[in-house]
Amino acid sequence: MIKLLEKYPILGLLLFVIVMLGFTIDSIPVSIMEARNFISAREMLTDNNWILTTMNGEARYQKPPLPTWITAAFGFVFGIKSVLALRWPALLFLASIGISTYLLSKKLELPKSHSLINGFIVLTSFYVIGITIEAPWDIYTHGFMLMALLQLFQLFHKAKTPITHSLLFVLFLAGSVLSKGPVSLYVLFLPFVIAYGIAFKFKGGPLHFLKLFSLLIFGIVLGGWWYFHVRVADPETFTTIAERETSNWSSYNVRPFYYYWSFFVQSGLWTVPAFISLLYPYLKSRVSNLKAYRFSFFWTIIAVILLSIIPEKKSRYLMPVLIPLAINIGFYIEYLIREFKNLKSKKETIPVYFQFGLIATIATLFWVVWFFSNEVLVGIVLFRFIITSLALLGIGVLIFKNLKVKNIKNVFYLVIAFMVSIGLFALPISKTHTQDNYKPVSQLNDQNLKVYSLDYIAPEVIYNYGDKIPSITTSEGYAIPNEKQFCLLTNKAKPETIESLSKLYTIEFLDTYDLNFSTKDSRGYKTRLVNQLYKLTLK
Repeated sequence: MIKLLEKYPILGLLLFVIVMLGFTIDSIPVSIMEARNFISAREMLTDNNWILTTMNGEARYQKPPLPTWITAAFGFVFGIKSVLALRWPALLFLASIGISTYLLSKKLELPKSHSLINGFIVLTSFYVIGITIEAPWDIYTHGFMLMALLQLFQLFHKAKTPITHSLLFVLFLAGSVLSKGPVSLYVLFLPFVIAYGIAFKFKGGPLHFLKLFSLLIFGIVLGGWWYFHVRVADPETFTTIAERETSNWSSYNVRPFYYYWSFFVQSGLWTVPAFISLLYPYLKSRVSNLKAYRFSFFWTIIAVILLSIIPEKKSRYLMPVLIPLAINIGFYIEYLIREFKNLKSKKETIPVYFQFGLIATIATLFWVVWFFSNEVLVGIVLFRFIITSLALLGIGVLIFKNLKVKNIKNVFYLVIAFMVSIGLFALPISKTHTQDNYKPVSQLNDQNLKVYSLDYIAPEVIYNYGDKIPSITTSEGYAIPNEKQFCLLTNKAKPETIESLSKLYTIEFLDTYDLNFSTKDSRGYKTRLVNQLYKLTLK
């Protein structure tokens, strides 16, 4: 199997993502960021808002439209209500990051087997996977940028600007800007350029760099056309949104400079190798390609420093750092594959046994989860649990067996198999576990009455409903609907508001709708996903 993957590495990386998540990722509830994006995609199809994008009928210019266009296209073909269909584009861009990492590693003159390891590491890093759910538009901007950097690396290395590489660089760069503005330019492009200069030194004369600078400007302008259009078409709204977004950089989620310096933990199951790979004095004499290692090391560190300078900080902003970090980790894994059988020092062997032994233990003891749950497993849930437990048990035993004989290459690919099993077998189990009060708002579509909102309605609720939920609350008071009878959805209805409306309407409480999958006593329970429904009839 390993030889087959190494023979067809690009296909292997693509199929890995598809098998791991391509048929089960809809088991995870739609996140708030996803819901906003999916609503915008839906309204592109229903209202033709392809350029002046909207969410719940109101202008939403915080994000450029390219990822929304792609998502809307998948929604048009496979159904806008299919969460699986709407998530597939993000999964394909996830796969593209693994493939681009592999191809960039090849350009760094790393062997095919080593480059493939780098691709698998980035695809199994915790927040690279997580970002496809938490903030899926990030995967597009960084995916496009990594494709652009692959072209730029060749433009740097050849000290020439051939038409194919130049054109692809401009198009991919424009795609990144049209996905999430200048974000990836700052956190992925800039540290890449600086790290390249440190590790390889720039080649070519002033004319060559003038051409590269021109390509950069052309790509930014090409990707920025949407901003200019919206600025002209709806200047007041655009300015208001831009001012609010800009102010967030210095006043929202402000964290200290050192907030990101545990960034290697975001790689998830690669945390220990990630930390060791950053020990430059230790690893520099052990890697197979020092220049390439120096490049990935400085690319990673400079990206973290640039992120740390910005006052606004969120964990998900670290996701692009995991791309060069994956290449960095790959050097350590490749070293272990070559030399682990010859290592005698416990300082070098204990972290390896701890890292992979922990994964093997989790896999072997997965079935123990059932003993700590209060639920009785029956039917399809029991079947899935048994399949998952058996698959993970087999993988865990094989990891232990290969650790014993110090075959790290087999151990590495067994960890990849572990991730496939989690995504393919274990993930669907979560979909079958919902709290007793779970009641989707989508059930309201069966009613003939128009639904309005009284106060804040979470984006997840609006997406689940399947249509816009206009608000009757305005800055001046209430916008009374034309209908003599309608439904009113509210998250936190104030008694005085209900009382004022009761002067005009007969108000009847109908039901409570709760989109939470977790129970009320759990930390994951969100009150914003709970809404009460009233029927109002004009007196």
